[in-house]
Amino acid sequence: MKDTLGLIFAYQNDELMKSLTQKRALSSIPFGGRYRVVDFALSNLVNSGVTKVGIITRNNYQSLMDHLGSGKEWDLSRKNGGMYILPPFAQNSGYRGKMEALRNAENFIRKSTEEYVILSSADVIFNMTFDDALRFHKEKGADITLIYKKGVVKQFDGGAGSGCIIETNGDERVTDIAVNPVIGGEVVKRGLEQIIIGRSLLESLINECTSHNMYSLHRDVLQRHLNDLKIYGYEYDGYCAKIDSIASYYAANMDLLDGDIRSALFYQDDQIFTKIRDEAPTLYTNSAEVTNSLIADGCVIEGTVENSILFRGVHVRKGAVIRNSIIMQDCEIQEKSELQYAITDKDVVIRENRKLFGYNLYPMVLAKGSVV
Repeated sequence: MKDTLGLIFAYQNDELMKSLTQKRALSSIPFGGRYRVVDFALSNLVNSGVTKVGIITRNNYQSLMDHLGSGKEWDLSRKNGGMYILPPFAQNSGYRGKMEALRNAENFIRKSTEEYVILSSADVIFNMTFDDALRFHKEKGADITLIYKKGVVKQFDGGAGSGCIIETNGDERVTDIAVNPVIGGEVVKRGLEQIIIGRSLLESLINECTSHNMYSLHRDVLQRHLNDLKIYGYEYDGYCAKIDSIASYYAANMDLLDGDIRSALFYQDDQIFTKIRDEAPTLYTNSAEVTNSLIADGCVIEGTVENSILFRGVHVRKGAVIRNSIIMQDCEIQEKSELQYAITDKDVVIRENRKLFGYNLYPMVLAKGSVV
């Protein structure tokens, strides 16, 4: 796929997860014990043979830059092509929609020579290569191809560009697009915010939106041009999870405790790459009791851990109990404390004899560096 450029929207839905995105972009939120959310979108492009990728940021992107570095872990540290961080013109500027964000990246797009562009949102957890989708796009003579997942969606959490539902005919031509609809749990085709489009067409659409003060990719491009552009849908049938709320972030992490889902994401021919950090192996003392959990390296486990995900460097002291929780890097859970349905950001300290309880749909979230 040397003829394809990758563009990743690395800022989606930040406003919906303020407790975890006050000092970082959503795309750099830790996930699954050792990864960041952006690793999946970036790895999917790299595994598809895309060698030039632009990362569109908005604000709070220092953590994202620290994680991505030069792109070496994704084989994107190279003389020709490689990875490009595309910050906004002004530090605190925001984007009303994706077309406005693409306007900010217009020079990068115009100077690229690739024929096709894959627009990828970094808030979707899945493992997919785009080779078959691009082949489908070419065979259909499509102007735009929307990758979708068929399944039950209970509701949308809202926010700019949160998502869309599409309908297709027998030839997979898109016949209707609904943005953030109110739906009742039926099986639908939900767009995964992964879009294939010709580069020249994308430039034309950016100019059109700029000149008419339009900014929404869904409403001002897809819905507006549904009848005069060839828009097709391509079904992805593997595991995926969209991170658009604290509840969905928690659920996606908990899904990893299912061996089948874990295998679908990580144990395929196509790897999910991330920044490597060398740590000593985790130490389990004689008092440790661990069941159905993912424990990263560098931890010290003296207490009880059940149905939980622990990131690097977590210390669970003797008598402490952690159940159904996500404990991020370098946290300390002191003696005889108990956590259930909790998400602790980095460097949180839970003092002795504390008891903190959330609920699976509304987990308790402790901000980075908190001491309770």
